[in-house]
Amino acid sequence: MRILAKNSIYKIGEKITVKGWVNSRRDHGGLIFIDLRDHSGLLQLVISPDFAESFELAEKCRDEFVISATGVIKERAENLKNPNILTGEIELIVENLEILNRSEPLPIAVSDNSQKSNEELRLKYRFLDLRREKMQKMLRRRAEFYHEIRKFMENHEFIEVATPILANSSPEGARDFLIPSRVHPGKFYALPQAPQQFKQLLMVGGIDKYYQIATCFRDEDPRADRLYGDFYQLDLEKAFVENGEEIRSEMEVLIKDLVKNFAEKELLSEEIPRIPYEVAIEKYGSDKPDLRFGMELVDLNDVLAETEFGVFKNAECVKAICVKNGASLSRKQIDNFTEIAKSEGAGGLAYLTYMSKYQTPEGDIMQFSAYENSENMMEGGYIKSPILKFLRPTEVQGIIEKTGAQPGDAIFFGADKREVVNKVLGRLRNEFADFFNLKDENKVALAWVVDFPFYEFDEKNKKVDFGHNPFSMPKGGVEALRNAKTDAEKLAIKADQYDMVMNGYEICSGAVRNHNPEVMYEAFGLLGYDKKYVEAKFGAMLNAFKFGAPPHAGCAFGLDRIFMILMNEDNIREVVAFPKNGSGVDVMMSSPSFVDEGQLKELKIELSEDEE
Repeated sequence: MRILAKNSIYKIGEKITVKGWVNSRRDHGGLIFIDLRDHSGLLQLVISPDFAESFELAEKCRDEFVISATGVIKERAENLKNPNILTGEIELIVENLEILNRSEPLPIAVSDNSQKSNEELRLKYRFLDLRREKMQKMLRRRAEFYHEIRKFMENHEFIEVATPILANSSPEGARDFLIPSRVHPGKFYALPQAPQQFKQLLMVGGIDKYYQIATCFRDEDPRADRLYGDFYQLDLEKAFVENGEEIRSEMEVLIKDLVKNFAEKELLSEEIPRIPYEVAIEKYGSDKPDLRFGMELVDLNDVLAETEFGVFKNAECVKAICVKNGASLSRKQIDNFTEIAKSEGAGGLAYLTYMSKYQTPEGDIMQFSAYENSENMMEGGYIKSPILKFLRPTEVQGIIEKTGAQPGDAIFFGADKREVVNKVLGRLRNEFADFFNLKDENKVALAWVVDFPFYEFDEKNKKVDFGHNPFSMPKGGVEALRNAKTDAEKLAIKADQYDMVMNGYEICSGAVRNHNPEVMYEAFGLLGYDKKYVEAKFGAMLNAFKFGAPPHAGCAFGLDRIFMILMNEDNIREVVAFPKNGSGVDVMMSSPSFVDEGQLKELKIELSEDEE
C-alpha cells in the first residue's frame, strides 16, 4: 500500500512503499540520493549499490520521472537532519526501486515556486505548473474554501439546486456565449451569465432558500481580477424577503467567518458600513472603494467659488485628495501620476506640495529663514506649486484647511465635469495608495454599497438603459416608474440593489427582485420596449409571476475573486486550475479553435471568408 511522504514520519523502522515524482537526484559516488515528491511533500530516498538493480535504475532517473520505492524508514544522523522540510529527520533506505514512467526534459520548472517561467508558458503547460507546491496548496485550500461555504449554507437551511447550463439568451449586463442548436436550426442556446431567471423560478416553485456554487459564463474582456469565459459564484436566493437588509445581514456573517477563521486575516471593522452609491462615488470616486486607507475626495467648489484661476473657474467641479508624505514625490514621479490621470480623461494634473520648513523640493535641508517673508509661507512650512501664482493666499489657506494637509503632504486636484473628476481622483487614490504601501494585505475592509441607480445613461448609444440588470425591484415600485417622464426622472429612480466590496474589489451583487409582471412591463416600457419584447425574452418568468410569486431577494458572490483576495494574490489566474490567458485563449487546449466543416453544416452555419 502506498504511503504519502508526510505520513512516513510515523513509520520509523517500518518497511513502506512511496510513489511520486523525482524532484531532484544527487549522485554522491557510492550512494544516490533522490528527493521524491508527492502532493504531501518531499521524502529523501537513499539508494546504495547493495541493491544493484535499484541502484542501476536510480542512475537512470531524471527530474520528474515517476517512480515507486520500497524500503525501510530510518532516522537521519543528527548532522544530516533538514529542519526546513517536514520529513527532514528521516529517510527511506531503498530496497526496491521501480520506474513507473519517464519524463522528457521539462519546458518549465516545477520543483520550486520561483515562477521563473513566464505566464504564457506556464499556462501552455498548466498540467506541469500544477505540480508546483504553491499550486498544489492553492487547489487544496480552494477545496477547503468551498467546504466552508457549503457548511455555512446548509447550516442556514439553504438547499443546493443545480440549474441548467443550456438556457436562453437574456440581457444581464454582458455578452452571452451562444450555442447553435442542431435540432432546431437557426435557434441558439446561451450559456448562463448567472442562474438569475432559474433561481427566481425556484422561488415561485416553493423553494424557500436556494443556493449553488454555479458555473457562469460571460463574454467580457479579461482582466487581472476577472476570468474570461467561465467563472464560479455562490448563487443564492431567499423567498418572502422584501428588504435587502435581510440578505445582507445574513450573508455578511459568512464572509466575516471566511476572513477571520479561514484566511486568518483581521477585519478592519466588525461593523460593515452601508454606503449609498452616490456617496461612494462622491467620496471615493468609485462604487467599490478600498476602505483600508483614507485619502477621501474633498469638494472644493465652495473654497474656490470666486477663484480667477481659469482651470478651476471654468470647471463644473473641483475636488482634491490629500496624499500623506506626498511632498517627497519627485517631479518625474508626479509626471507618471499625471499620465495616469490623463488616461482617465483628465487634461493634466494640478497639485500643491506642502513642504516642511526644513525641506527643499529636492529633499535637502535648508534654513527656514530663507522663506520667512514669502507669500507661500504656511504654519510649519511653505507651499510649492506650478499653479501657486494663480491662487489667492486665502484660497490656498482654504484648500489646506479643508483637505487637512500637513507639512510633508501633497494635494492633487481634479477640475472638470463631476463624472470625470470622480473617475480621475478615484483612480489616483488607489495609485497613490499602492505607491505608498497603504494597502495592508493582512487587513480586510468590507462594505455594502447600496441604493444603486435603477437606470443609467449609456454614453455610447446616447440613451437611458438598465443599470445592473432588469430583475431588480425599483424603490417605490411600479408607481416610481409610472411617474418618471423625463430622462432625469428615470435616472433618479433607485433600485433595491446592493454590492459587497472587499479591499477595493466588488465581490457580490444582489437585489430585492421584481416579482410583479406589471413592474417588468413598466421597467422595459420606459426604455421603449413593448410587451411583446418583454414576453419574448422573459416569457417563463412573467408567466410564473402570474401564479402567486412570493417576494424574494438574493445575491451572488464571485468566489474566484474572494479567494484571490484572501490568498494575497493579485492575479486571479493564480487561484484557478485551468484558466485562459489574458487574451481569453486556452493555450494548453488550443481553444477556441476551428471545427470540422461537417459540424458546421450540421448546424446550418456558414463562415464568411473573413472569419476563415
